[in-house]
Amino acid sequence: MKVLVTGGAGYIGSIASEVLLCKGYEVVVFDNLSQGHRAAVPDEAHWVQGDLASADEIQATIRAHQPDAVMHFAARSLVGQSMEQPFLYLRDNVVQGLNLMEVCVELGVPRFILSSTANLYGASDALLIDEQSPVVPGSPYGESKWMLERALHWLSETRGLRYACLRYFNAAGASKYRGEYRSLETHLIPLVLQAAAGQRSNITIFGDDYPTADGTCVRDYIHVLDLAEAHALALEALAFGNCTYNLGYGEGFSVREVIDAARRVTGVEIPTTLGPRRAGDPARLVASSQRIRDELGWTPSYANLDEIIASAWRWHQWHPDGYVD
Repeated sequence: MKVLVTGGAGYIGSIASEVLLCKGYEVVVFDNLSQGHRAAVPDEAHWVQGDLASADEIQATIRAHQPDAVMHFAARSLVGQSMEQPFLYLRDNVVQGLNLMEVCVELGVPRFILSSTANLYGASDALLIDEQSPVVPGSPYGESKWMLERALHWLSETRGLRYACLRYFNAAGASKYRGEYRSLETHLIPLVLQAAAGQRSNITIFGDDYPTADGTCVRDYIHVLDLAEAHALALEALAFGNCTYNLGYGEGFSVREVIDAARRVTGVEIPTTLGPRRAGDPARLVASSQRIRDELGWTPSYANLDEIIASAWRWHQWHPDGYVD
């Protein structure tokens, strides 16, 4: 089977491409390199530099490679930035995602997997969030993903497109060869590891007055390799119908707990400072992934925070300046 991976030069897309190739799939990576890195793309993948803003470039790629499925990772994905620049997210993520879907329907690509988000659930009161929890997006970023999920529903109803929506909680960690690196970093674990490596002076904790045990936000962290495995399972499951799954481990860690775990892993005392809350940050987001466990037999291999951070730390030490393109 041949899979077109949009955003395959980014963090999750490149590691998903790596896992697909290891499983024997043929992979075509499509990326405009606005956020990704050419050096992150596996050598075995077919490389296409293109932009989802151009329907012609999408059409040319799909006509040339004739994929059996699309995994759509390409998106703007910073919650805080989406609160400050909502049009950037509501326009780019939605319009470019629809461009891709339209060409897939037009040219007969039968399967589509959407990289979605736990931010769909906003400030949920549930101890564990399952797929039946109310969808109340917590930011323009979350709203853009919800719009794409609804578009897939209607394209399935009207055009027979098979789809899976995979709602990530917090992807973290690294494979042996690929890890998390952005020019504008906002994610907690890579920021903490930059502080451990001496690349930043401290870590800012954004708010300590949330209704949690230590006052800081609580998140469910999932190893990126387990995330990639779930994509491969969902791809095969599309032979039998559409699906929507939450992806997390069902255990939450506060910001302070993540920093303490990084101190244990790195052996470095990481300084912290306290800042104000960030707009769009819910107090707690922890997943129930029971549905994908029951239906697809997904069994995580890395459900340990220290192990997740250790894999990211190894990659960071080997690549202190990230990818060199």
